[in-house]
Amino acid sequence: MQTIYADYSISMSEFKKNPAQVLKTAGEKPVAVLNHNRPAFYMITPKLFEALVEELADRDLIELTRQRLLKKDTAIEVDIDHI
Repeated sequence: MQTIYADYSISMSEFKKNPAQVLKTAGEKPVAVLNHNRPAFYMITPKLFEALVEELADRDLIELTRQRLLKKDTAIEVDIDHI
């Protein structure tokens, strides 16, 4: 069995009837659109998509920070007030 990462799910045929209503009913929650009882895709609002993109960008920055902290012994100190 495949995990569904959404509070709401709907069949592809029901989704095709009125996609806008599905989004309206779900509010800010993701919707799994199923094809033969398996997720074909997830529908999310632009607001949720933006939040996901920001979270991924933050994770990339955290990883970059961790990598740089491991190299801090080789860092050169700079006074940014006297450049």
